[in-house]
Amino acid sequence: MASLYDRFVLPRLLKCACSAPPIAKQRQKVVPKAEGRVLELGIGMGLNLAFYDGAKVSSVTGVDPAPELRRIAEAAPRDPRIAVAVEDGTAEALPFEDRSFDCVVCTFTLCSVCTPSAALAEARRVLKPGGRFLYAEHGLSPDADVAKWQRRIEPVWKRIAGGCHLTRPVTSAIQAAGFRVERSDSMYLPRAPRFAGWSEWGEAVP
Repeated sequence: MASLYDRFVLPRLLKCACSAPPIAKQRQKVVPKAEGRVLELGIGMGLNLAFYDGAKVSSVTGVDPAPELRRIAEAAPRDPRIAVAVEDGTAEALPFEDRSFDCVVCTFTLCSVCTPSAALAEARRVLKPGGRFLYAEHGLSPDADVAKWQRRIEPVWKRIAGGCHLTRPVTSAIQAAGFRVERSDSMYLPRAPRFAGWSEWGEAVP
């Protein structure tokens, strides 16, 4: 059973952090590229829904294990042309058939799933041949001094930030899961502390 913190405090903190302008800018870099039938891993509060292009996307199915966040996602703004379904589920055990989606979108989710490699394996499984994996994540900095502080801060950070990890690699983990990364960029997010601000985004195919 979720604690009072998880039910009432954490959603407000997440909304404040995840809707900040630098994070919204990262979402805008990848979400509008989605096409066809889309699966979103860790849909959370539905902050990506406003960025899907109704001329290219027929449906968005989002999964998230947190009922408090799913309720917010169900009311989030979106293009009325897009059919949206928000379902209970985890990225590591998706309740969908093989090769059933044209695109998988994953934004600021791999930091908090229990097993990133399993989530990425599931993303590969449900993608149709020729499907695309679009991602924007934060994670382990390539700078040794920053990474040192990330490792020091992470134990406390996880407890207050809903299980969010600071030291998980992003693009290299996607490649290790059997994806071919076709486009990748990275930067420190402006106005974010460097220990939490390293971001990588791109496009990949199985």
